[in-house]
Amino acid sequence: SELFGYEKGAFTGAHQARTGLMRAAHEGSLFLDDIQSMPPRMQAALLRAVELQAVRPVGAPSDTPTDFRLISATNIDLESLIAEEQFRADLYYRLHVIPIHLPPLRQREEDVIEIAEHLLSGISRAEERSFRGFDADARAHLREYSWPGNVRELENVVRNVVVLNDGGI
Repeated sequence: SELFGYEKGAFTGAHQARTGLMRAAHEGSLFLDDIQSMPPRMQAALLRAVELQAVRPVGAPSDTPTDFRLISATNIDLESLIAEEQFRADLYYRLHVIPIHLPPLRQREEDVIEIAEHLLSGISRAEERSFRGFDADARAHLREYSWPGNVRELENVVRNVVVLNDGGI
């Protein structure tokens, strides 16, 4: 129901119709993170929607045309999941149009500071704090750490710094 939407009365608690994310993304882009976690039944429904360029909201009698760019991400090798029959090969080939391999943050030491400063700017603005950047010691720690949680971990570290400090460097 989140992706495809639903009609009023389609199930208990559906007191009003809801536009799903695929219809909301019409003439735009839809980003699905951790695509490898999608259950097989959902993979089939996604494949159908992408191939037909239409979705059928839960409880609707017919499909609704939609045109969107689908962008997906994974931190798992999907080809190995296909070999284990945990991910649909046909969906993989439909998604694998323009693959972009983005190495984990631990392999991009030169990007850590720039990403951290970008995060610091946005988070400090959202938290109504004033930060100007990281000192040399903090920069060294940011570069040296392996970031097993990737950018999400970096974001949480920066958020922690912003929330627990008054501002400055």
